[in-house]
Amino acid sequence: MNRRSAAFAAAAIFAALTLCPSAQAGFDFDQGGIDAKRTVGEIRQAAGQSSQALPPSGAVQAGLAAASPDQLSRRIIVFKKGTPAKRQMGIAEVSGGVVVNKLWLIDALTIVVPKAHVQAADAGLRSNSEVLRVEEDYYQNWLAADEPHDPPPVEPAAQKIPWGIARVNAKGAWSITRGAGVKVAVVDTGIDFTHPDLKVAGGFNVITHDDNFKDDQGHGTHVSGTIAGQGNGEGVFGVAPDVALYGVKVLDANGSGSFSDVIEGIQWAAKNKMDVANFSLGASQGTQALEDAVNAAAKDGLTIVAAAGNSGGSVGYPAAYSGVIAVSASDSKDKIAYFSSRGPQVAVIAPGVAIESTYMGGGYKKLDGTSMACPHVAGLAALAVAAQGLHGAESIRAALQKAATPLAGLSSDEQGSGLVDAAKLVGKE
Repeated sequence: MNRRSAAFAAAAIFAALTLCPSAQAGFDFDQGGIDAKRTVGEIRQAAGQSSQALPPSGAVQAGLAAASPDQLSRRIIVFKKGTPAKRQMGIAEVSGGVVVNKLWLIDALTIVVPKAHVQAADAGLRSNSEVLRVEEDYYQNWLAADEPHDPPPVEPAAQKIPWGIARVNAKGAWSITRGAGVKVAVVDTGIDFTHPDLKVAGGFNVITHDDNFKDDQGHGTHVSGTIAGQGNGEGVFGVAPDVALYGVKVLDANGSGSFSDVIEGIQWAAKNKMDVANFSLGASQGTQALEDAVNAAAKDGLTIVAAAGNSGGSVGYPAAYSGVIAVSASDSKDKIAYFSSRGPQVAVIAPGVAIESTYMGGGYKKLDGTSMACPHVAGLAALAVAAQGLHGAESIRAALQKAATPLAGLSSDEQGSGLVDAAKLVGKE
């Protein structure tokens, strides 16, 4: 699929990542259906763990596992603060749904209910004095079409510093710090932790709720190399090679996932005290639950760096939230990439065209997108943490912007404060 046709194919998707589609704004949610195998599996497992053998809605609940995916709907129930966890579970079960996610960061649960029962379930939940809000848990593709900038895979002949890493002057900071002691989470499709150019400290799979976070799509591995590529004789360097890198798999092999999956990724990063979390993903619209999760994590000290989006229009979500550091994309001529989203939410700009990095299976690829720009800034944020002892999004945002220089001919909506210089960021210049 070429870029232009990929753009039209992605019209129902927010192209926040990977290869850029042609400039379009206002992408809608992709509501093409939930993952059948996964959803039925979750329902059966959750039903078997139900704290009540047969709640009042037991007949409905008992039939959930046998229902086809197009007959099911996912909901996020947000409870008032102070509602005990056991009470939350009881309210959810009585509604006729099966709990599949516990979103303690925002006092919420995700349930699956039959579509035929949604209206009644929502009405019952909203009439409960302990329920603050009920939202649909949208399921969508968070990535654009995953295509290489150059069709053949890249095979580095020797150790190299990709042009984007050089452009942010990462090497200029390395005599001061290479990011040691800083924990960075890549919240994405996972990481190929067997890649010889990546040193991965750990991670989690939100989809299967286990430690198998290995990448099966390629996107998260590419992002990871830009943050922390090791070089290793034949390979690519990242901005901050010595960080402790963690993979948080919230998207499947198609780049799809639910909002509650992404929220659970934020939750994992906050709980495990990550300093920085890279979100090279996005949606054309936000939800209150997602914003609440971002705000709660920021309050807990997590710095989220997110791709602005590839629509060529307004900044997507979660990048558009005030608690997030939004990144637009530039090309090798210091112009804004034609696909890059833009707006007053953009904090800084970074290289995002023909970015060479690691890829699953031990290989390398060049990709375009604000997804590729974002990890440059996540790596820079890690350098700021290591060099200056900074903590939290606001102090890190201020440091990045202070070390940035505006690019000629670009507006503030296109570039924020400009392109960050790593040496200046760590106080070397």
